[in-house]
Amino acid sequence: MTDKKSPSGGKRQATTREDRLKAALKANLARRKAQSRARSASDTPRDGEGETPRTAGNED
Repeated sequence: MTDKKSPSGGKRQATTREDRLKAALKANLARRKAQSRARSASDTPRDGEGETPRTAGNED
C-alpha cells in the first residue's frame, strides 16, 4: 500500500498539470474574448439600423 514515486516523475507530472491548466486558461480567455466581440458587434447599430428618422410621426 505504499506508493513508489520516482523523484523525476512528480516533477514531470506537476509540469504537465500546469501545462494543461495553462492551455485551458488560454482557451477560456480566447472564448470569452470572442463572445465579448460578438456581443459588442451585435449591440452597435450598423449604418442607419436602430435609428429612428427625425421626421417619423411628425407629419404636420
